[in-house]
Amino acid sequence: MCILGSLNFINFRIIDILDILIVAVLLFELYKLTKGTAAVKIFWVVALLFVIWEVVSYFHFTLLSELLGGVFEVGILAIIIIFAPEIRKFLLYLGDGRFLHFFSDKFVKQAESNEFRTEVEATREACHSMSETKTGALIIFARKTPLDEFLNTGEILDAKPSAELLENIFFKNSPLHDGAVIIKDHRIAAARCILPVSKNMNLPQEVGLRHRSALGATEMTDAIAVIVSEQTGKISICMNGNMTRELSASTLRQMLYDNLVKE
Repeated sequence: MCILGSLNFINFRIIDILDILIVAVLLFELYKLTKGTAAVKIFWVVALLFVIWEVVSYFHFTLLSELLGGVFEVGILAIIIIFAPEIRKFLLYLGDGRFLHFFSDKFVKQAESNEFRTEVEATREACHSMSETKTGALIIFARKTPLDEFLNTGEILDAKPSAELLENIFFKNSPLHDGAVIIKDHRIAAARCILPVSKNMNLPQEVGLRHRSALGATEMTDAIAVIVSEQTGKISICMNGNMTRELSASTLRQMLYDNLVKE
């Protein structure tokens, strides 16, 4: 009987630990998705109130526990409205499989870098040239998340990627130079696409609409965005809602290979 009781205790503790770990991972991923936005402050307030609620419930502070419980019940709709963009982003994150990459990367065979050679080399060469002439550009690499809502806003091309074509698209007098080029399935799928603008309040003041659009697209999807600044000619890259600025063409190429072959 004692042995059985011990085993039940051990099983309960293992399940309990697993439960805590799963919740911790989900909360951490949600925090990463909201990091750098105004919503992250609300995230911490809600988390703190929940911890306080659990503590007062444990010590049987009846009135305070009921008060906090009422706040959560009434405020749940407000929280959903406030966190609507982050909730959408988190659901997309779960739906496109990025959450499972930590587990699957060890077992799934990675794509060969040669599959991406054409578009990566074309992008490197075009960005190097456009950087020297301070020609603004925004190139999106689609991965697992569907980008149909972005593609439908632009002009469908379905062309083989090349540096010359990218430079012609973003030439200042070209009718397609505004907006983004989307590369999908090793093809230039569309040009002049409209992207959502990031609401991140922590961006430097010199970051313009092109960079904010790149950031917005990568906040909502797993796409990779490459930007050439029209003001400075600097090359930047955005992934997972994070921006790395002032890259050389060779560094850009390596980052694209490193991340595209891991999708």
